[in-house]
Amino acid sequence: MSPLIILIGSFLLLIALSVPIAFAIGLASIITILEMGLSLTSVANQMFASINSFPLLAVPFFLLLGRLMNDGGITDRLLKFADSTVGHIRGGLGHINVMVSMMFASLSGSAAADTASVGAVLIPAMKKSGYPAPFAVALTAASSVLGGIIPPSILMVIYGAFGNVSVGALFLGGVLPGVLVGLMQMVYVYYIAKRENIKATGKFSFKQMGRTAVTAAPPMALPLVVLGGITTGVFTATEAASVAVLVGLLLAFVFYRAIRFRKLPSILAESVVSFSLPMFAVASAGIMGWLISYLGIAQDVANFILSVTDHRVGIMLMVMFFMLVIGTVLSPVTAVIIFLPIIQGICNAADINQIHMALVVILSLTLGLITPPYGICLLIATQIGEVSMPRAFMAVLPLVGLIMLVILALILLPDVFLYLPQMMFPKAF
Repeated sequence: MSPLIILIGSFLLLIALSVPIAFAIGLASIITILEMGLSLTSVANQMFASINSFPLLAVPFFLLLGRLMNDGGITDRLLKFADSTVGHIRGGLGHINVMVSMMFASLSGSAAADTASVGAVLIPAMKKSGYPAPFAVALTAASSVLGGIIPPSILMVIYGAFGNVSVGALFLGGVLPGVLVGLMQMVYVYYIAKRENIKATGKFSFKQMGRTAVTAAPPMALPLVVLGGITTGVFTATEAASVAVLVGLLLAFVFYRAIRFRKLPSILAESVVSFSLPMFAVASAGIMGWLISYLGIAQDVANFILSVTDHRVGIMLMVMFFMLVIGTVLSPVTAVIIFLPIIQGICNAADINQIHMALVVILSLTLGLITPPYGICLLIATQIGEVSMPRAFMAVLPLVGLIMLVILALILLPDVFLYLPQMMFPKAF
């Protein structure tokens, strides 16, 4: 029997038996390796090689930073600043939801953390203000995916680490798509607020905005420190993450004094656990990714796609739809590691820029965070808002469509979206 059939068949069987994804990937790979007569040392070697990466060290730092932002009261300060800035516009709470997600994304890089922290405050508030509950849930989940797009993005760090792609170029490449998604979501919020006859509340005040901006300015400066340091070559993405954590510690413990030092050990311990779980999935996915390369599947898939079309736009559209489907069953991190050999094989065969393809893949996979059955952000939001998954999914579909429009624009207008990374990281192209 073909090793590919064994690999895919055993994986699907394990999924059908409700085996967790990380274990299903690892076990399916081990079964295939045994069937092929390869040494089991390959398993240990590939698992170690998958996580033995300096850029991956940025992930636990960003996870820790997100935790410090939450426990340090940073989220509340961002909420107050967003309220003073856009709260007076019709659909104010919805605009605040999107704006806070954009700012939170630039601090933690984690979509699920954004959904949990922002959703816990804003979903009940939006429901109380007259917004349809499914819409409040859908908007919170959809705006949270900006954590995978706006830098610093954990998914971009992992893509860069495994694909040997410039993380700094990916960070800059995510700025314009992330801002566009956020603005389009705010336009949609205004439309819903007008349709539901939700009036604007409060008045704009420069004094209030200035007061909230002062308290929110230090954390909002963190993304500038990260991006500025990376683009100027002062430090790498991993070093930037450690610097950001150091600043976050000073803000939480010294500047705001929102966390007591005795709580630091528990914060560190919980961050370690939060990091270890996805890293096990990364290690398991590394085995399957290696098998895909070893079996020559990447080249076979590239040849198949090129036999259908050799046009850059057609190829990228096929990759986009493939990633949209994959994202519904696999986490973005796992999907990137498994299918990266195929993606880069396609880029090499069709002469497509790796940064351009990476951005298309990352944006496409982030949609999996709000589309069932995986849809972890939508699942978290439905639990907070007490809304059934079918109702939430129907409400999130228009927001999914908006993100797809941005992906299509990214495919069709590469010069516009790649201008910043090309200017700052010409060697990456």
